[in-house]
Amino acid sequence: MRRHFLNGEAIRIAMWSGPRNISTAMMRSFENRPDTSVIDEPFYACYLALTGADHPMREEVLVSQPTSSRPVVEALLGPVPAGRPVFYQKHMTHHMVDGVDRDWMAHVRNAFLIRSPQDVLVSYAKLRGTPTPEEIGIPQQRAMFERVADRLGHPPPVIDGGDVLTDPRRILALLCHALGIAFRAEMLSWPAGPRLTDGVWAPAWYASVEASTGFAAPPEGRDGLPDDLRRVADAVRADHERLAAFRLGQA
Repeated sequence: MRRHFLNGEAIRIAMWSGPRNISTAMMRSFENRPDTSVIDEPFYACYLALTGADHPMREEVLVSQPTSSRPVVEALLGPVPAGRPVFYQKHMTHHMVDGVDRDWMAHVRNAFLIRSPQDVLVSYAKLRGTPTPEEIGIPQQRAMFERVADRLGHPPPVIDGGDVLTDPRRILALLCHALGIAFRAEMLSWPAGPRLTDGVWAPAWYASVEASTGFAAPPEGRDGLPDDLRRVADAVRADHERLAAFRLGQA
């Protein structure tokens, strides 16, 4: 029988990331748990509708999801897909523009996935050119972190994608403990291929993760950034360092 979890009975995890992190691999990791359902960037269509941003597969995204936040929030806080006790929600911080409801965040367990701005920018530029700081979501991520920390009275969990790739078992175990769920070894690997739970935009973005069966080794050190990307990295450095100071598993 399908269970209907209300008022916090289900453990709802909102993982907040910017683009070009390991956010989809993290979603794969949680989806491979038999106790967990996932949802992929449910505010994407809201973001596109409100901003007019020109993204790959824009029209397909707009017809695949609600373009106002109310039905999205109802889905995030309503019955958990497949009636499972854990609901992992993959979110992009840059999607939370003015006009998108944020009050619902008080009813979920928020966590923050960060990555070196240099690595984000190198990856992003290959697909989309030079972004603004807001397009990679790091200023918004810091603001959301501060809001959640103020409400809780302590910092919410922060993990670094590079740390996950270096030692996935340890970092995921720390994350699960911080979120109040048991670590499961199934999180360390998954079958290759697409998922029905992937957003309709997957063909434009998910080729690497569809080929993966687990967390890859971290990339080797990168050379310096060109001037246009360096300026963006400099603009977001303080925001990134604020979150990095709280990351789980640091020495």
